[in-house]
Amino acid sequence: MNLDLLVPDIGDFENVEIIEVLVKKGDKINKNDPVVTLESDKSSVEVPSNYEGTIENINVKIGDKVSKGDLILTLSSENKDEHDKISKTLDEKIPPSTEKLIEEAETATKSDTKVETEVIEPTQIKQTRLVNEVKMVSSNDDIDPIETKEWLDSLSAVLQNDGSERAHFLIKQLIDQSYKAGSKIPHTQTTPYVNTIPPEEEKRSPGDQNIERKLRSLIRWNAAAMVVRANKKHPELGGHIGTFASAATLYDVGMNHFWRAKNNKFGGDLVYFQGHSAPGMYARAFLEGRLNEKQLDRFRQEVQTGGLSSYPHPWLMPNFWQFPTVSMGIGPMLAIYQARFMKYLINRGLIKDEGRKVWAFLGDGEMDEPESLGAIGLAARENLDNLIFVVNCNLQRLDGPVRGNGKIIQELEGIFRGGGWNVLKVIWGSYWDSLLANDKTGHLVKIMNETVDGEYQAFKARNGLYVREKFFGKYPETTELVSSMSDTDIWRLNRGGHDPHKVYAAYDKAVNHKGSPTVIIAKTIKGYGMGKSGESVNTTHQQKKLDVDDLMYYRDRFDVPLTDSQVKNIEYFKPDENSEEIKYLKKRRLELGGFIPERTSYSKPIKAPVKDIFDFMKKSTGEKEMSTTMALVRMLTNLLRDKNVAPKLVPIIPDEARTFGMEGFFQKIGIYAHEGQKYEPEDSAQLSSYREEKSGQVLEEGITEAGSMSSWIAAGTAYTNHDIEMIPIYLFYSMFGFQRIGDFAWAAGDSQARGFLIGATAGRTTLAGEGLQHQDGHSHLLASTIPNCISYDPTFHYELAVIFREGLRRMHEKNENIFYYITTMNENYSHPAMPDDCEDGILKGMYKIKETSGSKEAKIQLLGSGTILREMMAASEILKKEYQVDSEVWSVTSFNELRKNGMEVERFNLLNPAETNKKSYVEECLGKQQGPILTATDYMRINADQIRPFTKKSFYSLGTDGYGRSDTRKNLRNFFEVDKEHIVAYSLSVLANEQLVASKYAEDAIKKYKIDKNKLWGFATTFQDLPRLKQATTKLLHSYDTNSLQFGIWIPPLFCETNIQMYWHDPIH
Repeated sequence: MNLDLLVPDIGDFENVEIIEVLVKKGDKINKNDPVVTLESDKSSVEVPSNYEGTIENINVKIGDKVSKGDLILTLSSENKDEHDKISKTLDEKIPPSTEKLIEEAETATKSDTKVETEVIEPTQIKQTRLVNEVKMVSSNDDIDPIETKEWLDSLSAVLQNDGSERAHFLIKQLIDQSYKAGSKIPHTQTTPYVNTIPPEEEKRSPGDQNIERKLRSLIRWNAAAMVVRANKKHPELGGHIGTFASAATLYDVGMNHFWRAKNNKFGGDLVYFQGHSAPGMYARAFLEGRLNEKQLDRFRQEVQTGGLSSYPHPWLMPNFWQFPTVSMGIGPMLAIYQARFMKYLINRGLIKDEGRKVWAFLGDGEMDEPESLGAIGLAARENLDNLIFVVNCNLQRLDGPVRGNGKIIQELEGIFRGGGWNVLKVIWGSYWDSLLANDKTGHLVKIMNETVDGEYQAFKARNGLYVREKFFGKYPETTELVSSMSDTDIWRLNRGGHDPHKVYAAYDKAVNHKGSPTVIIAKTIKGYGMGKSGESVNTTHQQKKLDVDDLMYYRDRFDVPLTDSQVKNIEYFKPDENSEEIKYLKKRRLELGGFIPERTSYSKPIKAPVKDIFDFMKKSTGEKEMSTTMALVRMLTNLLRDKNVAPKLVPIIPDEARTFGMEGFFQKIGIYAHEGQKYEPEDSAQLSSYREEKSGQVLEEGITEAGSMSSWIAAGTAYTNHDIEMIPIYLFYSMFGFQRIGDFAWAAGDSQARGFLIGATAGRTTLAGEGLQHQDGHSHLLASTIPNCISYDPTFHYELAVIFREGLRRMHEKNENIFYYITTMNENYSHPAMPDDCEDGILKGMYKIKETSGSKEAKIQLLGSGTILREMMAASEILKKEYQVDSEVWSVTSFNELRKNGMEVERFNLLNPAETNKKSYVEECLGKQQGPILTATDYMRINADQIRPFTKKSFYSLGTDGYGRSDTRKNLRNFFEVDKEHIVAYSLSVLANEQLVASKYAEDAIKKYKIDKNKLWGFATTFQDLPRLKQATTKLLHSYDTNSLQFGIWIPPLFCETNIQMYWHDPIH
């Protein structure tokens, strides 16, 4: 049977060009094999075959324009099932699913039977007898206490006889019925201020509590000693004792019983340690034998080898730390997207599902950062039951209480539970259990609910008598409750986060929970054990010194076996290797697979694609115009045909795929969705239909640059966290890249992430109509601040191809710990063929692309990048044709790379004065060329000014300083003075300044192009004329003490009668 393959529904496009024919006559193809590639001015998409068979005839060729329904090719098929399926499909006017829906609707309409909602009860009811019921005091607002008691008694009976699941079901039914009846009072998201897990449901820790307490005490001591010793020697080093003091038990229980290390049999759990707790991790590694005393004494002293970083920094300790978690707030979001990426890899079949967990330790003060809570909805939507947050609620920030007048634990409970998380509160330690059991009137829980965090903090800064009077003394019932307890007994009442049994029970519940992420909210004391100098006081966070009395108290509090003399010398303590403590410590970690934290990588490199994979990009496009963003999409399409590279590509898009012309990827590789696609998209008939799939490859993140960057970091570090090399490619509006997520970009460098960041729609004048907030004129400057970021601003498709393939080779074949930032533009223009022998220059940062000759005297070097290079090339033609001025035009693909090279050479020359000076690459290119240098880019002038020190020639720069604005590209380039007309005028003025042409040529060009030479710029506004500028300057001088004021007013260079380009008032100099 012969089958016709037609152009499918391609949306609103007509007469779309065929840019590739991927098959030939006689080929045998399978269903969904791509046969041609179509390209509009905005997107590129492959057309797959609907059938399998042998190609009989191809009816199109490259360059043809086609529309929906046009014949592409004919193929023959011997597959009878395929023939029958096609015949049946052709005979059907209505899809079966649609017809079925119609039938059901008609049946329902004809039926006289009322449809009632069936209440489905849980099929499995857990039988749990309530042993320790929490009593609550009746509300003063209760208008019928007897009726209330009847309801509560009924609920208690259900709990005792049928279990909590049945009770929860009934409560939900009551709430639903209340809403249906018109009540709009929302159900509270918080529970009483007590532990979530009742004592009778706690799973007890199997560990040796005596040994674990000894180890915990030694780790506490060594962590504090390390900070105190460092600051005794060098007071400016800083450090933190209080945070780990509050969290030691939280870490200790995890280390001894829950966190499984990576080894050759298991991928390992991933733990994001709270940044300020780093001293505790070093102290534990010291007991494990992974760090020595000399290294501890190098805490925060890293210039020489062997120092320990202040916080978790993989860049500085690449074999130890896995994740950077400062600045505050990035850890929570990174952990969420790390857990999601783990599920992504599992659902795509790239790694095994081993039940691994991602743990993130956070501070309650840190939760004020928008990033900390900004992605918790995603974690719930994605059912990330591999994610566990542990929030250390020590109730204190750096300066004071987190919520002095409120309750941070209750606030976080409501937020997380409302967001769909499993919430476990660990508020009270075991010493409270008997008190709560004997609270028959509910007044103890009432006090717990009423007391605010400012009071709770003060209680632990005082003593047992204070707690008796100010807490238990609020009601006669609670005063009587503790009447038989001494003040010492009351002081011993512990908080949940310091009780290893309570913590163990919560961790056990968390790791066994299914279906949603878990947050453990643990109440602790900041500076626990530090005594009067730091326990629960507002200055705890800054405490880095302890006097002798404090150290003695600390030793005695935790029974550290040190003499008074050893304490005064602030000595570390490590038991003998054969001691029961060290044996126990190592045995626990051996049973859990190894040590944590530890950073390793066993990933296999990805072989770079064949050298000619992008050769089609080296040919001229002729009259065909395309943007560099479109060129990138074509390159990615080709990479998806490479069997080594394709599975490892991770396209990441913040809801801008259609903007970047990437919607063709929706059908080709699918959008990742952990539940697949439970609906038929409205554009299902189209070629670029929105197809979600459990094994989808595209991470369509929605409008969240921070979330997208977090996914990119997770993918870019998969080589170490999951032992699989991935190639993340994150495309975004360049303005919303580094500027929007600067901390995350810095963390990417620290994490040694590998991958591509693509600043699409780049350039201040190129994005045109989007205006001030969208137009990027400085992203390359921001990129230059990250040492391991390699950035490029290519103009033509072949430059992009050379840069991209080199990035693949360096990062994913040679495993260099770098990442690439490449800007692409949405402006369509034709691209020339690649010049000979320019690849090396493209990668180093510049190469000569054009030259005119003939003039013996006047010549200028024109340097441009991005779309403004084309303005340079056009200006070069005008200079030659109208003014007989020769020029050499250089395509600068990276001012940042040129600067790096220049600084390296400069340093060598300065430190080797007796040797022959080396030349920077800039000087190698321009040193022997004739004429001054003029640069122009679509970025701030300082972008090009980076290379000014590395040439001896006169150097002038043009750029797009200031805020962007909406208009056409032509008008914007005229406004910012980077269009070809301004470049011509400036070039002539530069040559006049250098006395290479007469000044009248410059004046003539200025008049010809109607350039306003009096358009002057002040610090923050645009002055329209010189009189207004003078007036403003005069007012400034008279309004301030000019003996101390420094200010400057810039004038556009070269339009002054003198060579002075700036008025500067500086009384000091």
